[in-house]
Amino acid sequence: MSAARPRCVLAYSGGLDTSVAVHWLTHEQGYDVVTCSVDLGGETKADRVLQERAVRAGAIAAHVVDAKALFLQHFVFPSLATGARYQGVYPLATALGRPLIARLLVDIAREEGAGVVAHGCTGKGNDQVRFDVAVAALAPDLRVAAPVRDWDMGRPDEIAYAQRHQIPVPVTRESPYSVDANLWGRSVETGVLEDPWQEPPADAYQWTVDPATAPAEGQVLELHFETGVPTAIDGEVLDPVALVVRCNELGGRHGVGRIDHVEDRLVGIKSREVYEAPAAVILDTAHRALESLTLSRDVLRFKAQVADEWARLVYDGLWYSALRQNLWAFAASTQAAVTGDVRLRVGRGAVQVIGRKSPTSLYQAGLATYDRADDRFAHQAAEGFISLFGLPLRTQAAVQGTLEAAGPQPLLPQARRRLSAGEVTP
Repeated sequence: MSAARPRCVLAYSGGLDTSVAVHWLTHEQGYDVVTCSVDLGGETKADRVLQERAVRAGAIAAHVVDAKALFLQHFVFPSLATGARYQGVYPLATALGRPLIARLLVDIAREEGAGVVAHGCTGKGNDQVRFDVAVAALAPDLRVAAPVRDWDMGRPDEIAYAQRHQIPVPVTRESPYSVDANLWGRSVETGVLEDPWQEPPADAYQWTVDPATAPAEGQVLELHFETGVPTAIDGEVLDPVALVVRCNELGGRHGVGRIDHVEDRLVGIKSREVYEAPAAVILDTAHRALESLTLSRDVLRFKAQVADEWARLVYDGLWYSALRQNLWAFAASTQAAVTGDVRLRVGRGAVQVIGRKSPTSLYQAGLATYDRADDRFAHQAAEGFISLFGLPLRTQAAVQGTLEAAGPQPLLPQARRRLSAGEVTP
């Protein structure tokens, strides 16, 4: 009786790379392969067709997981609450999906008794790091295999391999781009996009219309948040998936969410990336507007630093690090008062905040108004406040001289014209 073969759980998309990987891991590496296909709301659905394709490729079992709700609740909405965008631009769509897929791979590996998990990432991108590091954090005893990184085959070689071994690969028109998509955004790279001077061609975009051709009148919508989480659009309470889908559809119709970014990859290279993220842009704009009402100046200042660090950690694949979890403890505490409504106008690629209100608003009309009849601000206190606030500068100037004393000559412009009272005819 032959010894049992080791078992490997492969993250399976159903495309060329992972279909070939099933056969390669089985016949070249000696594994019994179990596949895991995760639906995060992208362009490829994890369904029975995908399961059957995996089995026909040689898998002994195939799992599909509808993880859209998990993705939003445990990964997207916490990141929205922090206000994180990598390098101030990218809303982390793909980067947020990887730690969830890694967690599901580990869970299925435990269930199936596998000692190895595998993914279809190349050796040049960020995703290989995200998978490898996440699995190491969750299950240090598991080994990670990366067939596409390890084998010596380019795309033409993979196609020939699939034909030679009769591996069922979907016959589709090959996209000139590399694309990854989930509910939170669509990432597009390679092809003509590798020239950062080249404007992205129209076919790079699939979710959004050209802002120049979007409806001129735009559209107004109202979003409701409960403790930092979006819960309703125009008064209609929606579950997270339905809410994000609607924001994507609405934003897409108005050309909202196109992002063209040259970013710094973790592996040390700069990469030109094009993103479509209508829901992320709409919800992030609304969330920031609500926080401007409900959070103090110091909290907003420090929270911006937390957002930058959170974005770096997530982008670099460190979702399961202690620091990311500790940052969430702070960010989560800030959201207790972030409840209220934000009114937006979307149109021609832009999102404009036109109203916001909250029962926990720190904006007080009686303090902000310039109408003396309703003004509750203590104007007389301002002089003393200014005196104390400016005390360090006055002391410095008195002891060390003003900074301008060692600087250039007076900066009054040469073209200045002075009009005296005597020059005016009575």
